[in-house]
Amino acid sequence: MTRIGIVIGSTRPGRLGPQVAGWVHEVSARRSDAEFELVDLAEFRLPLFDQVVPPAMGGAGGPGAQAWVRTVESLDGFVFVTPEYNGQLPAALKNAIDFVHAGWADKAAGIVAYGVAGGAGSAAQLRQLCGLLGLADVPAQVSLHLATDFDDFRVFAPSASRARSLDELLDRVAGWTAALEHLRSARTATIA
Repeated sequence: MTRIGIVIGSTRPGRLGPQVAGWVHEVSARRSDAEFELVDLAEFRLPLFDQVVPPAMGGAGGPGAQAWVRTVESLDGFVFVTPEYNGQLPAALKNAIDFVHAGWADKAAGIVAYGVAGGAGSAAQLRQLCGLLGLADVPAQVSLHLATDFDDFRVFAPSASRARSLDELLDRVAGWTAALEHLRSARTATIA
């Protein structure tokens, strides 16, 4: 069965990511085309990128980094749930991405972004990174606005239209993940 990780892209106290990712997970649990699982960056406690030898050149990092790399490698696709901090991708998510190299390749990714401007800046930066890493980012996106999709800017309250957007995103991520399976298999066979 295809496994897709729902990555919570923020680690700060009081973050809204677990609420949004919980909603994504709840909606995805009704599907039969893939298994979806929550992946919380905060649980890995990654240091600020500190590798002398970068992952692209064989660097392995410490135990937390190695656990994160194994998690990414074990998944077939991703849904990134990302806030927008000062119009940018959160440092914790960019940091986590930097710890992995080959594990991103030939996988699909969807983006659920939230913030004052719907997470537009964060999503744009994440799309750029996807291209550099060999991740196929699907065109469907869910953009959540703090003023309209959260009660009092703190409690997530998605509308029915947001749920339809999420269904479309999940359709694309599951479909593209399945379509890329032959590339992942070929790469794995080459390595073995």
